Amino acid sequence: MLKGRYIRAFFVYGGCNLVLAAAAAAICAYIAPAAAGSGIPEVKAYLNGVDAYSILAPSTLFVKIFGSILGVSAGFVLGKEGPMVHTGACIANLLGQGGSRKYHLTCNWLRYFKNDRDRRDLITCGSAAGVAAAFRAPVGGVLFALEEAASWWRSALLWRTFFTTAVVAVVLRGLIEFCRSGKCGLFGQGGLIMFDLSSTVAVYSTPDLIAIIVLGIIGGIFGGLFNYLLDKILRVYSIINERGAPFKILLTITISIITSMCSYGLPWLAACTPCPVDAVEQCPTVGRSGNYKNFQCPPGHYNGLASLFFNTNDDAIRNLFSNGTSTEFQMSSLFIFFTAIYCLGLVTYGIAVPSGLFIPVILAGATYGRIVGTLLGSISDLDPGLFALLGAASFLGGTMRMTVSVCVILLELTNDLPMLPLVMLVLLISKTIADSFNKGVYDQIVVMKGLPYMEAHAEPYMRHLVAGDVVSGPLITFSGVEKVGNIVHALRLTGHNGFPVLDEPPITETPELVGLVTRSHLLVLLNSKNFMKGRVKTSGSFVLRRFGAFDFAKPGSGKGLKIEDLDFTDEEMDMYVDLHPITNTSPYTVVETMSLAKAAILFRELGLRHLLVVPKTPDRPPIVGILTRHDFMPEHIHSLFPNLNPHKYHSASMAG
Repeated sequence: MLKGRYIRAFFVYGGCNLVLAAAAAAICAYIAPAAAGSGIPEVKAYLNGVDAYSILAPSTLFVKIFGSILGVSAGFVLGKEGPMVHTGACIANLLGQGGSRKYHLTCNWLRYFKNDRDRRDLITCGSAAGVAAAFRAPVGGVLFALEEAASWWRSALLWRTFFTTAVVAVVLRGLIEFCRSGKCGLFGQGGLIMFDLSSTVAVYSTPDLIAIIVLGIIGGIFGGLFNYLLDKILRVYSIINERGAPFKILLTITISIITSMCSYGLPWLAACTPCPVDAVEQCPTVGRSGNYKNFQCPPGHYNGLASLFFNTNDDAIRNLFSNGTSTEFQMSSLFIFFTAIYCLGLVTYGIAVPSGLFIPVILAGATYGRIVGTLLGSISDLDPGLFALLGAASFLGGTMRMTVSVCVILLELTNDLPMLPLVMLVLLISKTIADSFNKGVYDQIVVMKGLPYMEAHAEPYMRHLVAGDVVSGPLITFSGVEKVGNIVHALRLTGHNGFPVLDEPPITETPELVGLVTRSHLLVLLNSKNFMKGRVKTSGSFVLRRFGAFDFAKPGSGKGLKIEDLDFTDEEMDMYVDLHPITNTSPYTVVETMSLAKAAILFRELGLRHLLVVPKTPDRPPIVGILTRHDFMPEHIHSLFPNLNPHKYHSASMAG
């Protein structure tokens, strides 16, 4: 660039980006496809009770870390914050399953966490740690886990996540102290406060509030539009990505070339600005990222648009948030930068690279905040840098629909407590307006990925149905003492995870429900080959003798027994096994005439996997069916009752 070889400069720049992007896409497409995207929707679904395949596996963790490094380095408009949350959750999952046997990383005492609740708690703490590390915002991390990630919250979780994020803050502080000497590149710049705005004195009056309300409304509209367009783009991308790994890499390379062309080509549209006389930093900037990029300008001048494009994301945000720089960026530059970041943020998210949405949203929001601040400068006394902060808040509120956690994260990022009432106001306005258009971005992605996420409230149309209406058949039950062959066939033919156990004559006088037995426990019992010749009920003490407590513990990802792994002789298939000792004799049950809305709330609040439906009248089999998460999904209910219009009841209840 300095020697005027502009074409060669573009090929070097674009080539470096291309190689990094292709490497990120290759490891993502071939090693762990689950690592693509932000990871927050998957973590959110896991904490709701959806254990999708390999979302928290060690390979996903590896690709998430290195793919994120390569993706950010490749100059894409994406952040590392979403992937950090997923990384935290993956590390927590690794601890929660006692390490990884495949990679020889096991630890014996970790097996005490091998149950669903402890693993869920650990993963909640992991997601909080991810936010705390990404934004250096320990309290924001706790609130993020509470507001966005977790579906079940207990008071014990509050101090556990708080403890986790406190450790994160201490470790970060230590690393920043160590890196002050410049041993770690650009890491540690800005200390624990990333974008310090505490030196600006925010004095605001009534006209400022009008400007802020305008900003909130703009943020809500842009946020709703962003989510709508992102949904459409992701649907197109999913068609391309389903065609295989080469297409994923090709798509990533295409977006990389477009990004390079925008960030290299658009600064040519901006005029050169003479360096300000009172510039704090060196102008024009030499080498590392800074406020004043020379680009193609003569000495003593800088290019405002290049100063935003040719920078690390953090420095670009720092430039937009900086105070006392109302004339640093021309309006045309800000408009071009906003349009480019908004569009590139949309097209970059769905590619096969670990990518977060926080940074593009903060960048775009800060840009239009600065535009509004400059336009309304005549009626408002606030600095454009503070308007940029409020713009970022409004766009975050409009896309993510988080309020408390975003508010605290922004305060911890900027150390600017006087702005608290304004940030709160702008978040509430933008969230309220955007909610009238569509759902939050992570909720949309959860729905689009087909993850059966259960909302905290029942849908209005569920009030018109009862539990017995949606039970899907045919029901497979086992006797208390069952033939081995019957169990093996049932496990091979179905994918069910829970089976009701009934006692029938001659063991009892009338058929009665004993309880529920899970697939994993059946496999452990069958694997022990402790069978009997006749149909006799045992005392159950053999289970205590043969098995330890950890034999029935929840296995890690991909480590559990599978029915395909077990072989039985014909003689064994004709023998019997007593299921009483491993049956859960106190499963949750509902009567078949119970309102489906109540059953859904019970299912969600208690965090159940199976809910047994029992008959209302005697002289019938003791169980009608089993409700699982799938039975509460709108698609399933709509397939059973095509005439039931969910939206009609929704609008009626809203009107009521």
